[in-house]
Amino acid sequence: MEEPILTVDNDMVVTVDYILTLDDGAEVENTRKGLAMRFLASFDEILPALEDALFGLALGDETAVTIAPDDAYGDHDPEAFEEVPVDALPTTENIEPGMPIGVQDESGEMYQAFVSEVRPDIIVLDFNHPLAGETLHFQVKVIDLRPATVEELDHGHAHGDGHGHHE
Repeated sequence: MEEPILTVDNDMVVTVDYILTLDDGAEVENTRKGLAMRFLASFDEILPALEDALFGLALGDETAVTIAPDDAYGDHDPEAFEEVPVDALPTTENIEPGMPIGVQDESGEMYQAFVSEVRPDIIVLDFNHPLAGETLHFQVKVIDLRPATVEELDHGHAHGDGHGHHE
């Protein structure tokens, strides 16, 4: 009896190579230059819209996925900026526009913001995700596929070296 062909499904550990580009063709990420992405399907580790598009694919399959901002990182929110006095930051050394910065709110929640503007006494922080408002174009190839172990299912994420086949 032949083994059934494994496909991307719930509780599978999936490793994919992908290239992520934007509408203007700008390349945002390309795992072929480095680390493949490994994730445990159905545990919300990656964008749900991307994961949905991979379900049913077998090893070696490729697909192109386009994800609208609504299903990715949301629209760009013009209100999501905050001016922070420079002296409120632990250090302003090497702070430049575009760099990520961790910010804590009153209740201790951590947020990631990006430096939008640096003025002499004010830093303007942008709380939008850098890909907010962007339509994401993924070219994805499944390069490894296996059932998750009991331990991985317990922990809710894939284990392993994370390097896939790019030794």
